[in-house]
Amino acid sequence: METRVFGRTNAKITIITMGGCGLGYVDQNEADNAVKLAMDHGVNMIDVAPTYGKAEERLKPWIQEYRDKFFLAEKTMKRTKKGAWKQLNRSLERLDTTHFDLYQFHAVSSMEELHQILGKDGAMEAFTEAKETGLIKHIGITGHNDLRILQEALKLSDNFDTVLLPVYVASLVNPDPVNDFKKILQIAREKNIGVTAIKAISKKRWKGDPTYNTWYEPLNSQESVNLAVWFTLSQEGVTTYSLPCDVRIWSLVLNAAKEYKKLNTEELENIVNMARNEAFQPLFPE
Repeated sequence: METRVFGRTNAKITIITMGGCGLGYVDQNEADNAVKLAMDHGVNMIDVAPTYGKAEERLKPWIQEYRDKFFLAEKTMKRTKKGAWKQLNRSLERLDTTHFDLYQFHAVSSMEELHQILGKDGAMEAFTEAKETGLIKHIGITGHNDLRILQEALKLSDNFDTVLLPVYVASLVNPDPVNDFKKILQIAREKNIGVTAIKAISKKRWKGDPTYNTWYEPLNSQESVNLAVWFTLSQEGVTTYSLPCDVRIWSLVLNAAKEYKKLNTEELENIVNMARNEAFQPLFPE
C-alpha cells in the first residue's frame, strides 16, 4: 500500500489507517479477523480512543506482539491537565505500551473547549510534559462538527503535529464554513502538519434505523466506495484515511486503497457532480 510522510512527524504512514472505532463493538474473534485483514493489506497506523467501546481491549494482544510495526495514535476527551494525565496513563496500561507515537485531543467541538485545553491547567500542559518525558512523541487535535475550531487551534498553537478531520465529497454538495476542509488542508500544508481524514464514505445522515455501526449512512458498493476514497486521498495535504466504524465495510475501503490512483481536477469535479445527483448531504451543519 502507498505510504506518505505524516507531516512533521516524518513517519511514513500507509494511506489507510486502522480506525479503532470499528473494533470496539465486535467480539475478539471478529476484531482479530479485521486487524489481520488490515495488516495483510500493509496498514501500519492505528488510531484508537478510550470512547471506542472495547477497542483498547481488542487491540491489546496485537500491540503486545506487533508494537514496533505500528504508528500508534491514541486520543482523549479530557480537557484539563489532571484529567488528561489520568487517561493517558490508563490508556498506556490498557494497551500495554510504553508510549504513544501520537496523542490527540479528541473531538474538540467548541471554542470554550479549545481555550480550556490551551489555558492554565489545561490538557495541553499534560501533553507537553508527556512529550518531554517520552510517553508521547507527537501531539494532535481532532474535530468533527465545526472545522472553524480546528482552524483557530492551528493558528493559536504550533504544538500540533497532526490534525484529524472529515474530508469527504458530500461536504462539497453544500459548502459551508463549518465543513470547509480545504482551509484546514491549506494550513496543514503551510505548517507541515500531518492529516488524517475521516468520513470519506459518508453519503448523508441516517434516516430511519441504521444498518451499519456508523452514525452516518455509508456508501456500500465497491464502485461508490472507490470514488469516495480516491476523492479523499486525492486532496492535497491528506496523509491517510481512517477506516470506518463498522468492520463489515473495511474490505471495500482496503480494496479501494489497493486500486488508488490520484484523480485530476476534472475527475474530482465529476465525483462532486455525481454526489449532487445522488442526493449526498454534508453531516454538518445540520
